[in-house]
Amino acid sequence: MQWEVVIGFETHTQLSTDSKIFSPASTAFGAEPNTQASVIDLALPGVLPVLNRGAVERAIRFGLAIGAKIAPRSIFARKNYFYPDLPKGYQISQYEIPVVQGGTMSFVVTPKNGEPYTKTINLTRAHLEEDAGKSLHEDYQGMSGIDLNRAGTPLLEIVTEPELRSSAEAVAYAKALHSLVTWLGICDGNMQEGSFRCDANVSVRPLGQKEFGTRCEIKNLNSFRFLQAAIDYEVRRQIELIEDGGRVVQETRLYDPDRDETRSMRSKEDAMDYRYFPDPDLLPLEITPDWIEQIKATLPELPGAMRERFVRDFGLPEYDAQTLTASASLAAYYEAAARAALADAAGKAEAPAAYKATSNWVMGEVSAALNEHGIDVAAAPVSAAQLGRLVARVLDGTINQKTAKEVFAAIWSGDDRDAAAADTIIDARGLKQISDTGAIEKLIDEVLAANQKSVDEFRAGKEKAFNALVGQAMKATKGKANPAQVNEILKRKLAG
Repeated sequence: MQWEVVIGFETHTQLSTDSKIFSPASTAFGAEPNTQASVIDLALPGVLPVLNRGAVERAIRFGLAIGAKIAPRSIFARKNYFYPDLPKGYQISQYEIPVVQGGTMSFVVTPKNGEPYTKTINLTRAHLEEDAGKSLHEDYQGMSGIDLNRAGTPLLEIVTEPELRSSAEAVAYAKALHSLVTWLGICDGNMQEGSFRCDANVSVRPLGQKEFGTRCEIKNLNSFRFLQAAIDYEVRRQIELIEDGGRVVQETRLYDPDRDETRSMRSKEDAMDYRYFPDPDLLPLEITPDWIEQIKATLPELPGAMRERFVRDFGLPEYDAQTLTASASLAAYYEAAARAALADAAGKAEAPAAYKATSNWVMGEVSAALNEHGIDVAAAPVSAAQLGRLVARVLDGTINQKTAKEVFAAIWSGDDRDAAAADTIIDARGLKQISDTGAIEKLIDEVLAANQKSVDEFRAGKEKAFNALVGQAMKATKGKANPAQVNEILKRKLAG
């Protein structure tokens, strides 16, 4: 039997406010346990919550970015359940009327076997709520500790329709969402600190069946690698269970990365189990059209619009544009470097060549160095201006690509932050490319005389012999000769 995978997503995005959603307590990460839990977060008698305006504005920014409806009036409710790290005995959330309604997300999916394709899914809602505290199970000799610092931290829970059909699509969506919320500045995206947590609702059904299967929710997946592994395992588990005559039970499961498996955590609650009712301490949230327009005016250029511009105005391939807009910092770095390269190589390189050459460097040498050192492009030792100058020196023929890599490594490992660092290193090390035709011809004559066997083999039809002669010529010039000139002169002399 063929099976279809059905996945819906709930993502808890911690909003980047300095204080909590209903209290002035700090949201800073890493404080000593229970030092950032105010009396409001604990709902002690006589205190009242006050809604954080900054949290609302961040929710509106997200809603505008996905083309959603911003509710003019939304309601906060109490979601009742009992757990040690929930000091109030309820969580303040939005239920029937969320602040963000609908919207879509488009993203590129790259399957393991197959061509990349664009997927668009519908979002159901994004609602504001407060986070619970945290239960600590280690180092307590069989007991659990409770840290209430996170209690009251502002969250935007983003919910999709069940329209994802594979773990590859789920990961692509999660990465696109992560990129968007960090791009907008509404979340720092730190998955290790719990700022971006994914819950995947997974079910399977026979291919062609309209009714959904029984879903299981996998909670708190905090890395894209674990997300894909957890979904793949859960899909296999459900299919094997059904094919063996069993029945999938609706429940909440956790992923164990050490054993690469999901395991049961608790039975899955339905909305009725939470006994939602409007919070009597909070007035309805009212958002005026003027407020929405004010926030719309502050939105940055969005990833999709920037991708289209890179393709349309810079002449980049779709793949390059997609890769370069994976984060706001990477996109800004690329664009600054590309414009610097074009300006520096003015008159010696066309705009499309400069933009594409810079793209190749950012996706190649720069990304490799960032991955090797585990840093973000914002902390790269080679600035965008320095990279632009280096690319320009390749475009104007001062150095070749191989030498440019040597210069890049020198800038990366040095402490020269001047935009002209490439020129300084090229001059100091005598790396300028030999472009004098007469000098190159003389060297090539010497190479041909010393490699008669390769000359005879080439003239006998062995193309590899030509590459060997190019290598000898480049070696004779210590890699400084213009490769295009070497190829042209060699071909002319061998044809004579």
